Amino acid sequence: MWEIETVAEFDRAAAGARSMRGWQVQDLDLTGRGDVLTSLDPRGALFLGCTIEPEVADRLREGGALLFPPVPDVPFDPWRPRLYSPAELYDGLEGGYEQTLDARIYAWSRATRAGSVRDVLAQALHDSSVDDALAEHVSGRRIIGVMGGHAMRRDDPAYADAARLGHALAAAGLTVSTGGGPGAMEAANLGARLADHDAGVLDGVLAEIAGVPDFADDVTGWASVALRAVDGLGDSGRSLGIPTWHYGHEPPNPFSSQVAKYFRNAIREDVLLEVSRAGLVFLPGAAGTVQEVFQAACTNYYASAEHVVPMVLVGRTQWTSDLPAWPLLAALGDGRAFAARAEVVDHPEEVLGLLVEEG
Repeated sequence: MWEIETVAEFDRAAAGARSMRGWQVQDLDLTGRGDVLTSLDPRGALFLGCTIEPEVADRLREGGALLFPPVPDVPFDPWRPRLYSPAELYDGLEGGYEQTLDARIYAWSRATRAGSVRDVLAQALHDSSVDDALAEHVSGRRIIGVMGGHAMRRDDPAYADAARLGHALAAAGLTVSTGGGPGAMEAANLGARLADHDAGVLDGVLAEIAGVPDFADDVTGWASVALRAVDGLGDSGRSLGIPTWHYGHEPPNPFSSQVAKYFRNAIREDVLLEVSRAGLVFLPGAAGTVQEVFQAACTNYYASAEHVVPMVLVGRTQWTSDLPAWPLLAALGDGRAFAARAEVVDHPEEVLGLLVEEG
């Protein structure tokens, strides 16, 4: 299968070709290319969400191609060939968060009719397309997951610590993946995004965004100050957010280089842990973070030694007393391969010696 995701790729593929067998052409406007399309043998070709003149589409079907049309009347592209960017999700922010693409998609998801096969299918197609784009993005990368609570404020010293952790991990060549939301997730994504800058630049951005510390009262102001703070600063490309519209009341943070946003939270949780093969860091959080701890532990429990993903829980009091996940994790690991790859530490800076050397 040859994935063709831009018109330029299509034109290159068509030059000198006789057949489109094995082509997967995704989300392209091919209006005006009817002569090229009808000159090639269409058997075995797949067209996903492409715009094609009706008479040309009929000839492609008759010749053996499989065509899936665009899905109308939804505020998103179910066949999108690439991940989102913060700029795309926050397009329209000047008119208020409610006008952004992100907010409009969330509103649509809340208003979908129960049992509507059409709406469920549109969401499934979208999440499958995001899966495909994410697989291409993570290929060849060493990805470390940083998990943590959404409630951490930008003016909390722990937020700065999480940002510095993300900065150090990405500066070491790792791509930092998070759940893509506010709080600890945002902090880690911020640090990773600015990994090619020195610590002084990061400190300056931290000081600027602390003026709007929480999204709860004013998402527009919260997102606007963040986008302004990094405007014009280079992006390392090693900051990945994997959020979900299931938690649409939590806006995506503006500091991911790329955003793989899903409708289905169960898929998103599994994907977030699956791509983070270089290690998993668990900063303080609540129920969602605890879920991720034990979802990762379950996978590690049954994994062979070479497939165990290192886990580091940050905050000894948090994980041994406040939410005592560590004693249970240690008990599960007893006699298993992952026992030697799970640690609990006091401070984020201790993570580096455990995981950067793992790569």
